[in-house]
Amino acid sequence: MQHRILLITGASSGIGAATARAASREGYKLVLAARSREKLTALAEELGPENVLAIGCDVTAMDDQQAMVEQAMERFGRIDAVFANAGRGGSPGGFSGADHEAWREMILTNIYGVGLTLQATLPALRRSRGHVLLTGSAAGRATIPGSMYGATKWAVSGIGYNLREELRGSGIRVTLIEPGMVNTPFFDEPPEHALEDRDIANAVTYALGQPEHVDVNEILIRPTPPLE
Repeated sequence: MQHRILLITGASSGIGAATARAASREGYKLVLAARSREKLTALAEELGPENVLAIGCDVTAMDDQQAMVEQAMERFGRIDAVFANAGRGGSPGGFSGADHEAWREMILTNIYGVGLTLQATLPALRRSRGHVLLTGSAAGRATIPGSMYGATKWAVSGIGYNLREELRGSGIRVTLIEPGMVNTPFFDEPPEHALEDRDIANAVTYALGQPEHVDVNEILIRPTPPLE
């Protein structure tokens, strides 16, 4: 596993940053992409800048995504795995009263941005017979009243299933990571009975660490219900 190259979008905080730390401990070299350059730079310094390439990237812009891949290939020569993790939450109010502009940004990030990450990275992944991981959600398996966010995660599930069929026979593995409630900067107040970002990072490194003949299709992770 030494010196494999993992690219993570949405890497500056939460699940992305926790996964970067976990993968670094496993010997990965990292390409970390996010809009927050300041946070990325601090994370790269923490993990060792000789093993980390930090790139400012708006996942909704194809020019940014292509530049990200070009810089990764120039620095490391290949990409072995991609964790399409960038995402954002929505707005309260349901379909009746939510901020529709917040919907636009969320849909572009959570769906279109994932598609752009795949399109930009798949040529490199085909060469390495690599691994694609997507941050879905338990919300993408459930019916949640008025949740446009949940609808975007249903879409991510569909992207994962359909991508797996497109890549069948290519040697590229596809894993959906589907967390329940996670205590991340998504929330202004820490949620009760939630997972920690490192719990999801552990799931990602588990999937990445399987031998080539093992394809972990989905990992659904929920917090243990509280004692009654």
